[in-house]
Amino acid sequence: MARNDGLRQAMVTAGLTASDLAERCEVDAKTVERWVSRGRVPHPRSRVRAAAVLGKDVGVLWPEIIRRAAKIGTDRELVGMYPRRADLPRAVFREAIERAQSRIWFGGYTSYFVWLEMPDAATTLAAKANAGVDLRFMLGDPDSPVTAERDRLEATPLTLATRIAMTRAEIGKVDAPLPVRLSDRHIAMSVWVFDDEAIVATHIGSGLGQDSVTLHLRRAQDGGVFDRYVEHFESLWADGRPADPQKH
Repeated sequence: MARNDGLRQAMVTAGLTASDLAERCEVDAKTVERWVSRGRVPHPRSRVRAAAVLGKDVGVLWPEIIRRAAKIGTDRELVGMYPRRADLPRAVFREAIERAQSRIWFGGYTSYFVWLEMPDAATTLAAKANAGVDLRFMLGDPDSPVTAERDRLEATPLTLATRIAMTRAEIGKVDAPLPVRLSDRHIAMSVWVFDDEAIVATHIGSGLGQDSVTLHLRRAQDGGVFDRYVEHFESLWADGRPADPQKH
């Protein structure tokens, strides 16, 4: 295969050696060398990580992926699919939040992991809210029998109610008013929306949220899959119970 000059130039511009990029992507340096010298295409997770490190789109670094996977059907909004949410590179979620200019909707039952993976989340979200971004949190209802039943299935010491309370406590640290509503209708599926991008996670069996099958979507058409998930969030929000700001 031909040498990947686009990747090589991106590394030069970023001032990174093969070893540097390998360390950031958690792969061997020889693997990165093969990406460049032999034009090898990395696994999806490594592609996303490398693109994030280099500040380039995956399609710019590996245009053949776009050509090979050009979609014209109903699945063209699918950017990536992961067996578990834990497999989604942290950069995807963080950068989607940072890029968002109009809306950031958190539709996770607890969205607890956000505070673990983004140490500066409160500062980032405050800046977004103060810049006029429509920022909402749709959380699970900690007092619902549905929540209690899910806790029984998960059988973990850190209960859903506890995780919801911890998220609400973190929201309280954000220097901006963030509306919060509660529902038990999204116990099995979480939807996070960032402008025209979305992350959707669906529970599998008794697994925790991090074990959920996860989709990364980007809007490409009216009435497509992305729009349907936005409709789902809007339905939850319309029916949700406004959270008592004094009760975490």
